Amino acid sequence: MNIIPNAPLFRDPIYDGAADPTILWNPMEQAWWIFYTNRRAFSPGVGVSYMHGSDIGIASSDDGGKNWIYRGTAQGLDFEPGRNTWWAPEVIEREGTFHMYVSYVRGIPFSWEYPRKILHYTSKDLWNWTFAGEPKLASDRVIDACIIRLPDGRWKMWYKNEADQGFTYSALSTDLYHWIPGGAEITDCPHEGPNVFFFRERYWMLTDPWHGLGVYVSEDAVHWKRCSNILREPGLRRDDSGIGAHADVLVHKGRAYIFYFTHPEVTEEERNDPDFVWEYRHRRSSLQAAELICKGGELVCDRNHVEMDLEGM
Repeated sequence: MNIIPNAPLFRDPIYDGAADPTILWNPMEQAWWIFYTNRRAFSPGVGVSYMHGSDIGIASSDDGGKNWIYRGTAQGLDFEPGRNTWWAPEVIEREGTFHMYVSYVRGIPFSWEYPRKILHYTSKDLWNWTFAGEPKLASDRVIDACIIRLPDGRWKMWYKNEADQGFTYSALSTDLYHWIPGGAEITDCPHEGPNVFFFRERYWMLTDPWHGLGVYVSEDAVHWKRCSNILREPGLRRDDSGIGAHADVLVHKGRAYIFYFTHPEVTEEERNDPDFVWEYRHRRSSLQAAELICKGGELVCDRNHVEMDLEGM
């Protein structure tokens, strides 16, 4: 049954900085869950400190994705003392165990010039997480993991390598614990937040180049062809007036739904001004959802007219 999701889909009631969503089905609760970066939009700190010190927030929906409620934060991520930073969770399930790959920064830096890594955690209940290691990847400045299973049974990870112009790199694993680093796969422009999914007999990748979302298509999940950007033009729904940012895609019952975030009160001129100082109203962010349609070999997204059917798990 189609429903019209709320717009915004969700705003974090603690810090008002929900970003980088990933959606999955929670079989214990029989509900949809979104894990997200819980940016501290309210923070009075200097520089980009409000982008750090973030937990991984959890929102849930038990009515097919129309209404979402804040549930708290993922527990057990602290593997060293102090107040630290987690970003951009990727959560998948394998044989009854959930795996989270999450970006980590030590402490609360005021600037971007600090090492970052991707950490691996496991859980049986999606609430409580156990540290499972640090994948050895291309550099000490890696974020934004995305993982899918390939037809041959191996797992493939894509991630942003900030040490190489912000390009997307890859890695392979047979067990989700041990990874063999690969090389760069998307190198046409700097970007972040790669997200890969299989839809209409092809692999698709979304990236966030900060001008809407980049779209790529592939037959083999290795060689990619660039398509037109989506979510570049402002939407008309509440809090959907900004460009779409760092997204996840859920393919369900033959349809593809995109979950993304916006900074609804930031203009394009403000975004492109390196000297512009972001205040709370610019920092705050909202989650949104829309449907992706495959048309003429491209993905298109009408963010103004949205219906979803998330029943039937």
